[in-house]
Amino acid sequence: MSTLAIASSVLSQTFRPKPIAAAVLNSPHFPNAKNTPYSLSAYLSSFAIFLSLSFPLPSSAIPSLNSQSPSLFPSTPFSQSQFLQIGLENGKIRPCPSTNPGCISTNPKSSQFAFPWVIPETDSGNAIQRLQDAIVKTQNNPKIQVMEDTPNGQYLQAEVDGGFGRDVLEFLVKGDVVAYRSMATKVTYVYPFTTAFGDSRGQQERMKRIMDYLG
Repeated sequence: MSTLAIASSVLSQTFRPKPIAAAVLNSPHFPNAKNTPYSLSAYLSSFAIFLSLSFPLPSSAIPSLNSQSPSLFPSTPFSQSQFLQIGLENGKIRPCPSTNPGCISTNPKSSQFAFPWVIPETDSGNAIQRLQDAIVKTQNNPKIQVMEDTPNGQYLQAEVDGGFGRDVLEFLVKGDVVAYRSMATKVTYVYPFTTAFGDSRGQQERMKRIMDYLG
């Protein structure tokens, strides 16, 4: 007999306590029950304990410590914008995140696409060094974070002052092609809207200043 059936039987006997009391008195789990004064509430409590000892709940009714409960805080555009990925992805400049309108990238998967630069054949200088000089000369409070050779070209990453915080500039020079991404690291939301405020025009103007400096 299942636990539910036993519980239903107990409930049906609530107006006839003597049989329940007799069941408890005759139970091997309570050998001293016959020597105690009769009390309906006491016997009912004892019988509930008897049921719990004799018919334990199935393990499925007890939550496992290893069970994966659903997240109480689902991912939102705002939470996604707080974890912006920087650096090369599979050896290429990353596209602009869909949650960040203050960005332009030469990655064709980007919604804010910009054409890569082509180094003229007459330019015999060190392209990555010239890019570093152009950033220092044209941007506010620049800080070069990374400048290294990779199997996919020369990579440069810098931080500069933006409109609402710091912006990140990334360049990848491979042969005579310069791929890049210019992105604001702070994304602004105004309640109750779920679309970020931003404009890629400021990033375009920044890259134009760098390109003009390079000639």
